[in-house]
Amino acid sequence: MTSHPALRQPCPPSVCDCDFRQLVEGGEDLLLLQFNRKEEKRLLDRLENLKDYPDLLHLQDLMQRQLGISLSIQPGPNEVKSPRGLEFIFAPQPGLCRRTRQNIPTAIRKSMKNQPEILYQLLDAQGLFGQGG
Repeated sequence: MTSHPALRQPCPPSVCDCDFRQLVEGGEDLLLLQFNRKEEKRLLDRLENLKDYPDLLHLQDLMQRQLGISLSIQPGPNEVKSPRGLEFIFAPQPGLCRRTRQNIPTAIRKSMKNQPEILYQLLDAQGLFGQGG
């Protein structure tokens, strides 16, 4: 008899759209459901304390490889004067809690507010500043 790793507490059905119960009942990949609050707090602390833009890219890669969380960060449709002007787009993924989809961008924005060069490097990588400018 194999034991399953502990799963996080299910979200209230009327509050979240992560499909926790359907994933558990369907026996699909439960990796993201093992991502508990303690681990989420560690991730958020790490995202709030980014060192530089390559560090952000590294964490995005780790989130993708270890949890399957695919996050795209891009300039919003309006002028980008601060991190609030960025769009954070998560690929649809069952098991990704609404609260987590809100907390990750908040942590990254906080880091960019403390270190604006991360924002500038992100915008430059998106081609906003143009080549050689």
